[in-house]
Amino acid sequence: MPWSSLAPVFAPIRTTAAVLLLAAAVAAPAAGAARAQGSPDAALNRLLAEARSTVPAECSRPGIDRLMRILCTGRIRIGVREYYPQFGVISGNERHGYEIDVARAIAGRLGIAIDFEKVKAATRIPMLANDQVDLTIATMGHNMERDGQVRFIRPHYYRSETTIVGPRDLAVASWADLTGKTVCATVGNGSNAQLVLHDAHLMLFDDPDELAARLDDDTCALAAQDDSFFAYYFTQPGFAERFSQKFGFAQLPWGMAVARDASDRLARALDLISQIFHRDGVFLGFARANRIATAFLEEQQAVWAKPGCNTAVGSSNPACILPPFNPALPATPFAGNVNAFEAWFAALTGVELVLPMLKTVPAWSLFLNGIVNSLVLVLGTLAATLAFALLFGAMLGSHYRMLRWPARAATVTLQSSAIVLTLVVAAALMHAIFPYSAAMAMSAAILALGLTNGGNAGQAISEAMATVRAEHAVAPLAGMAIFYRTLVRSATQIMAFLVNAAKGTPIAAFIGAPELLSALTDITSFSSGRATTYTLLLIFYTAVVMVVVWGCGHVRIVLERRHLPA
Repeated sequence: MPWSSLAPVFAPIRTTAAVLLLAAAVAAPAAGAARAQGSPDAALNRLLAEARSTVPAECSRPGIDRLMRILCTGRIRIGVREYYPQFGVISGNERHGYEIDVARAIAGRLGIAIDFEKVKAATRIPMLANDQVDLTIATMGHNMERDGQVRFIRPHYYRSETTIVGPRDLAVASWADLTGKTVCATVGNGSNAQLVLHDAHLMLFDDPDELAARLDDDTCALAAQDDSFFAYYFTQPGFAERFSQKFGFAQLPWGMAVARDASDRLARALDLISQIFHRDGVFLGFARANRIATAFLEEQQAVWAKPGCNTAVGSSNPACILPPFNPALPATPFAGNVNAFEAWFAALTGVELVLPMLKTVPAWSLFLNGIVNSLVLVLGTLAATLAFALLFGAMLGSHYRMLRWPARAATVTLQSSAIVLTLVVAAALMHAIFPYSAAMAMSAAILALGLTNGGNAGQAISEAMATVRAEHAVAPLAGMAIFYRTLVRSATQIMAFLVNAAKGTPIAAFIGAPELLSALTDITSFSSGRATTYTLLLIFYTAVVMVVVWGCGHVRIVLERRHLPA
């Protein structure tokens, strides 16, 4: 059949195809434009353009969003760590590290200058709440507890897990091997609760760099910290030869964070920037430049390049973002009643009362052990103070120079030294003899507090003994009678130093003694309610000191009633 005869048949088809091609040609740019309008880049540009359009008109208005404020001032305050190798380090006036690079890139994207502020694990959230910083990029894990305290930026910019590090010859391979062992960790580490749950004793430090140093001098048998932190130290031959990673747990996404109030637009802008930085490999490039692990960031780059995530609403898509870490701490049987009491108290007084030590099994266990250890510490310190007081009093009041002179030298030395220094020296001496443990720290604290206060009380006893001997020079009393009268005369001073010893027992936490201050510090390292917690600590020690004062006063009255006649 000739082509001419088929032309009428294919003409409509050609026309339809031409129309479809034309429609596709017209629709393609429109679809591309629509996708571009829905991209995180376009959303960020619109948000910043809208905010900048109101500068400076809105700058003087109170309560403006933090994004408006930093655009008005042209500066953003970012809290960073100053000694977290490969992430945030300061050398002289120069800062460098992965998080420093991220902070500078964010400031550059916003078109503003940056003011770095030093933060620690314990100050990251309070400095946001107190408006001392606008943003923290400070190795902070995103867990459910912190979710209610700050607004985390999604997607997360890094992820780590906690690793247990110790000497190579120390056999630790599982949770069972940690029972009863002292593990050094940092205040604010979300994994501290897991350590406590498995019956490990915590010794807490503000800065993670202390952990490596304390491992090196054998203060810490084990240390727990993010694997990202120890990665740097394992590049050092000396450290790698002595120590090894025992096991890891608790994969934790890291989040930048802003304050929960007046930060909606700032958080939205940072969410979009974080999406873009993942998609375009900005985070990944910074990680490679700072020689940190990149597996997580490579995974995230693939996620945020997907069409379903690479949108203006990707940061709120559960299929794209990671959930906060949930430590899933077991609750106490009475946690519900505690929550109900807190709500009732808040409704009645308008004061928010938080009792974390009563809500979870690890916190409750720490709290009870802290109370018991504090009472043991107080009783031990009182006994040591009294024993050293009698010993020093007898030696200082002795007729023999070989007894008086050493006692005098020891008393002057103790009186001239700060109690903290005496405590540290006692701990160091005991550590040289015994392995470091909670019992050793308690014993060192009892020894130091007993020596310091007992030495002062002993001096009071010796001075009273001199006056008693002078009064009875004509008709001398027997040795025990003189000593009894001496105790009666110096009873007020002895009791004062006993009370002072009881008041000084919380300082034992300085060397890791697991008394109540140390226990509550551990509790607040993985929970909220810091103000309430330390108020309870004050009430407890006030009550203990009041009981000691009452007891000492009663003993003094009994001694005076039994005073032998002249």
